[in-house]
Amino acid sequence: MRFIAAIGAAVLAGCAAGPDYVRPEAPTPTVYKEGVGWKVAQPQDAALRRDWWRMFGDPQLDALIAQVDVSNQNVRLAEAQWRQAVAVVQQARAGLFPTMSVNNTDTRSRSPSLANAPVSSTAAVNIYSLSLNATWAPDFWGGVRRTVEGDVASAQAGAAEVANARLLAQAQIALDYFQLRTVDAQRQLLDDTVAAYAKNLELTRNRYAAGVVAKVDVVTAETQLKSTQAQAIELGVQRAQLEHAIAILVGKPPSEMTIARLQVDTTSVPPIPVRIPSELLQRRPDIASAERRMAAANAQIGVATAAYFPSVAFTGGTGYRGSVWSQLLTAPNRFWSVGAAIGETLFDAGARGAVVDQARAAHDASEAAYRQTVLSAFQQVEDNLAALRILEEEALAQDDAVRAARQSTELTLNQYKAGTVSYLNVIIIQAAQLSNEAAAVRIQGQRLAAAVALIQALGGGWDAAELSAQN
Repeated sequence: MRFIAAIGAAVLAGCAAGPDYVRPEAPTPTVYKEGVGWKVAQPQDAALRRDWWRMFGDPQLDALIAQVDVSNQNVRLAEAQWRQAVAVVQQARAGLFPTMSVNNTDTRSRSPSLANAPVSSTAAVNIYSLSLNATWAPDFWGGVRRTVEGDVASAQAGAAEVANARLLAQAQIALDYFQLRTVDAQRQLLDDTVAAYAKNLELTRNRYAAGVVAKVDVVTAETQLKSTQAQAIELGVQRAQLEHAIAILVGKPPSEMTIARLQVDTTSVPPIPVRIPSELLQRRPDIASAERRMAAANAQIGVATAAYFPSVAFTGGTGYRGSVWSQLLTAPNRFWSVGAAIGETLFDAGARGAVVDQARAAHDASEAAYRQTVLSAFQQVEDNLAALRILEEEALAQDDAVRAARQSTELTLNQYKAGTVSYLNVIIIQAAQLSNEAAAVRIQGQRLAAAVALIQALGGGWDAAELSAQN
């Protein structure tokens, strides 16, 4: 009687088996450790938009990223998987409603009425039937509702994964593009250096012809020139690989992608609005996906728990059955039936309990994955905040080093022309200048890469509120 009363109360209350989902607390700091001195974005400030890459003001980058939604295969794969998840939701919801079918059968048969009667003595019989049937299994225990709940959460996770795949592709294009620009800047620096070394070689040859310097100075100057030319040529391998990588990201064969060598104009690192840490949980699509996967896993506990309760189904049918087709749709040939079935598993050797345990373990695993995703997200933000801050300081110091190296090279070269120092001094100073200028180019590329990585770590221009319509 208590069991029956519990079933009745559950049915009347319309509850669903299993625990209701409650989002767990995530380890969220109050402030970013590396955000000291960083201006936190206010409502009136320009926030990160969906087209965040436009902050860099590079039309060629804009054109490349615009092709992500159309041609990137990873994004198209994620979008197709999301559409599949949406269809699964529609399929699960259908389980809440009755199923109806219409059937028509026409048979002609002949059989003897007596065991010893000849076959030829029996007449053939025609049977015609037209029926409408319905079956409904009410979701008394909420198993179907929990299934729908889990499938909706999975579809929302799929939508977040589409956004994450899009963000990853956009960020990777930006990273490869700025690295390509860095390689072009290094190539231009080496080309300019080669031109300067060629002039030095010509100067040294003239001085050797005049008997002012020894042959070794000419050979040393020529070696310096050729080795620098080799460094410039070597950059071609890296540039080609970056160009090929960008082609794949925009969905093109590498043979169809050619990016012209870019003019070296300094791209400044844009100001990036950083909000409070708690908002990161709403801004990162991978965090949203992990949270929705956790909700889906929680719903599966209810689906597994519902198996403990009896299965109930109602059936009904009506139609016509007769032996004369022209008289089929008449009252004497009409039939109908209604019925109900209830069943309960009395013993399964713990199979249902094992399924529930599996569902609970899967939920615990998804909760751990969610918390780890959150922790990793905060680490990525902190890493890139630190990188931008430190690289900015390094860039200022390196600019001073470049200016000093250029001045030192000019002074040493004048001393060489005056004959007060050897050409070895010129080589040492020029090598130091090239090293410092190359470091400055490298640091600028690292700053742009850190800016892109920070935007990616902040979730780009995405917001979890977009998932409210994914059901």
